[in-house]
Amino acid sequence: MAAISFDPGFNVQVNQKSHGVVVEEIEGLIRVYKNGNVERPPIIPLVPCTASGGVAAKDVVVDKYTGSWIRIYVPNYSHKMPLLVYFHGGGFCVGSAAWSCYNEFLSGLASKAGCIILSVNYRLAPENRLPAAYDDGIEALMWVKQQTLNGPIEHKWWLSHCDPSSLFLAGDSAGANIAYNVSARLGSHGSASAGSGIKPLVLKGSILIQPFLGGESRTATEMHAPTQVNSALTLSASDAYWRLSLPFGSSRDHPWCNPLGSGATKLRELKLPPTMVCVSEMDILKDRNLGFCNALGNAGKRVEVKIYKGVGHAFQVLHNSPFSQIRTQEMISHVKTFINQ
Repeated sequence: MAAISFDPGFNVQVNQKSHGVVVEEIEGLIRVYKNGNVERPPIIPLVPCTASGGVAAKDVVVDKYTGSWIRIYVPNYSHKMPLLVYFHGGGFCVGSAAWSCYNEFLSGLASKAGCIILSVNYRLAPENRLPAAYDDGIEALMWVKQQTLNGPIEHKWWLSHCDPSSLFLAGDSAGANIAYNVSARLGSHGSASAGSGIKPLVLKGSILIQPFLGGESRTATEMHAPTQVNSALTLSASDAYWRLSLPFGSSRDHPWCNPLGSGATKLRELKLPPTMVCVSEMDILKDRNLGFCNALGNAGKRVEVKIYKGVGHAFQVLHNSPFSQIRTQEMISHVKTFINQ
């Protein structure tokens, strides 16, 4: 997710001590100072892990050193369920698996789509620039692999309901970028299929919701899209997130930002799983997302494109449009079909 709409009167001073010159700021979300200090006003509340609506949930530490952890959602189904590893949005710089909006969306998705969801809380930029988030994604998958192989008693509550042969990577915005780059990394080591290094887990597909991509050249929707009150991403915020998250000195044509750029691995050379891309009609990323889908198809990859009318970036978690609830249910229905086909 990216620049979230908020009340201009909301002004939380995270640290009363002045840190001097501000070098980057996305109003209401993040402020970065020249001396390296970073402030993130709590614009969206963090919520504890609680069971609700027939969905059991628990937080589990993956790596004490990096601080990465996951929130596990297990709906009350008697049969084995697909496993969805999910990465939240936030331009790589903000967001949390404990944000209330993700807790609500993912618990609903688990219940209605009939899947176990592991929501990854990865390291954020600029303190931890890319590829830190990708590394945390790979580490989360390796952790799941080990639990599947060892079957510890403390994780039986979700492992016993999980079908390891039906794994999906998913995420929205920056989280979709992470899901894509993790799947690309899994499929770039000369293996016969995407994800062969995580057996007994079998990577069946990726679900990319409004994937956060960029490039030095602007698309039509980036240049000409009117300011939308029901879309969470602006061009200026997008540029700021890339400046804060890419390696120092990188342009927006870096392969992690622009997978179609000259420096990126050719899509045809990657062993990617079937992919579903969810595109919002009012999103400035619309053209870039559709161009990416076309490139995947032209490279011989299986890709499904779903376009959501009348809604903008991150509608499914922010509910910032009159159509949000309807389109969110459509999205959940599409995800359910994709993971059960």
